[in-house]
Amino acid sequence: MSSATSRVRAVLESYVAGRVKAERVVEAVAAAYYDRDAGSGVREALRPMVELVERAHPGVIHLTGTGDKPGFAVRLAERPFPKEHEVGLRAAATKLLGTHPASPIPHPGLFSRLYTAVRRLFTAST
Repeated sequence: MSSATSRVRAVLESYVAGRVKAERVVEAVAAAYYDRDAGSGVREALRPMVELVERAHPGVIHLTGTGDKPGFAVRLAERPFPKEHEVGLRAAATKLLGTHPASPIPHPGLFSRLYTAVRRLFTAST
């Protein structure tokens, strides 16, 4: 998982939990979506959120040229994200988080299960 994807995930989780404003979500999603180094999988995953932002609030994102890599910067317009569209943004964020788990817990392997069983056997007898 790239650092851009993990940053977007952290912002989305904070937004769903109510700790971050919608404007911060828009900024993070747009920066990751328009990043030249982002893989097509990242763009495809973020496309529904970007389309929602563009429909709900056209012109909220300004791309400005910079000398740094990737050659542009994402800047938010001076106006806030419309409150009536925050429900849709929250639903899209929740759906995106649900379809791309951060770190799935691996199932224990055979050795781990045997070790646990033997350990329980000896600790139960003492």
